[in-house]
Amino acid sequence: MGLGLYFILLTPLFLGLVGILWLRQKEKRKSVCIIVLGDVGRSPRIQYHGISFLKEGFDVEIVGYAGSTPLEDLQRHENVRMRYLKPVPAWNDRLPKLLSYVFKTIWQSATLIFELLKNIRSRYLMIQNPPAIPTIPICWLFCRLSATCFVIDWHNYAYTIMALSIGRENFLVKTTMFIEGYFGARADQNFCVTKAMKEDLDQKWNIKATVLYDRPPQEFKPIELPEKHNLLVKLSEKYEEFRGKEEGSTVLTEVMPYGEIKLRRKRPAFIVSSTSWTEDEDFSILFQALAEYEIACCSENSNLPDLICVITGKGPLKDFWNAIIELRKWKHVKIVTPWLENEDYPKLLASADLGVCLHTSSSGLDLPMKVVDMFGCGLPVCAYNYQCLSELVKHEENSLVFTDYKDLSQQLIYWFTKFPNNIEQLERESKFRNELKAFQQMRWHGNWSTVVFPCFN
Repeated sequence: MGLGLYFILLTPLFLGLVGILWLRQKEKRKSVCIIVLGDVGRSPRIQYHGISFLKEGFDVEIVGYAGSTPLEDLQRHENVRMRYLKPVPAWNDRLPKLLSYVFKTIWQSATLIFELLKNIRSRYLMIQNPPAIPTIPICWLFCRLSATCFVIDWHNYAYTIMALSIGRENFLVKTTMFIEGYFGARADQNFCVTKAMKEDLDQKWNIKATVLYDRPPQEFKPIELPEKHNLLVKLSEKYEEFRGKEEGSTVLTEVMPYGEIKLRRKRPAFIVSSTSWTEDEDFSILFQALAEYEIACCSENSNLPDLICVITGKGPLKDFWNAIIELRKWKHVKIVTPWLENEDYPKLLASADLGVCLHTSSSGLDLPMKVVDMFGCGLPVCAYNYQCLSELVKHEENSLVFTDYKDLSQQLIYWFTKFPNNIEQLERESKFRNELKAFQQMRWHGNWSTVVFPCFN
């Protein structure tokens, strides 16, 4: 009985050691495994890393969860292996909060360990942080035991995101902070998204990171009017807010007798915002600003156009805000909340008159990728101001920043007064767009090949 019990206890350990020794002996190709404990299709920076590695001749394995469709360059490439983890069972959400978190962590740990031991033979392993638990400790241990180079790409801090809902003094928050600092300092290579984060990582945990700014890939670019028209026609088939009175036209564009596409002389203004519909993006700021714009439109002698506001993205608070939007029967402001195909999102940004960004950052140390995308399309933005935003958005140089809904409403009103024929405003917009042309010169892969590739070569 005693020998049988020992056998039962020692067998998993023995098999694990055999597996580790086998991994050490396994010849590794020029290959990289990229891990994100989230929806791969909604993790653009991770996908951009993968595409850049492919361009430099690497085999790429991406581990994460299924959901949104990944970029086409990843789907069709023969040197990519997409490895999807089994999602946490839906019934876990019905458990008490603490128990649900514990079970979720155990489930994610087990499925990730299984995937690593079964399939991953890469020379390099890169993870996205956050989330930190269980990704960082499990991947660090795997890399140490299998002689794999361990790389962390810091997008934000997991502990600051957790603190939004449970407070900085919570035991889980403190534990997460310790894990990020302890294992982060033991990574072979660290990348981060801003100079402010680089300095904070160094001062807080003695982590030496390299700054890799987000840059737009080639598909985020300005487009010509016929392409804008085709997108608006496509949107008008589903959303009546874009529908024109004549067949084949839209509320913003019209087709002339000889087939020429023109913008309507009297047309609504068109703004776009992309949000994850989470607590760290306060949609109420935009909602209240739009309410102020509606009031301004209703005043006598208003020189403001009607406004179409398109808000893209998925997230837990989307249904909540859609219900509130439905209750507002505004006459001059229309809000549309579509989910777009990958190829249509850049075209939407390039078709708008102005972008709005509500990103605030739980740490104050990351930058909104949505603004990077808008800048790539030549679209000026109104962005919520916080600690390090000036590394990307420069007020009155390439765009505008605001601190509350009153600031934002005043900026919208000023931007669109006498639209589209306000000469003073057109000159200001032209200045911003010229500044963005310089930003567009450096794209994702050019920046990546300068900053990241030497560390893997």
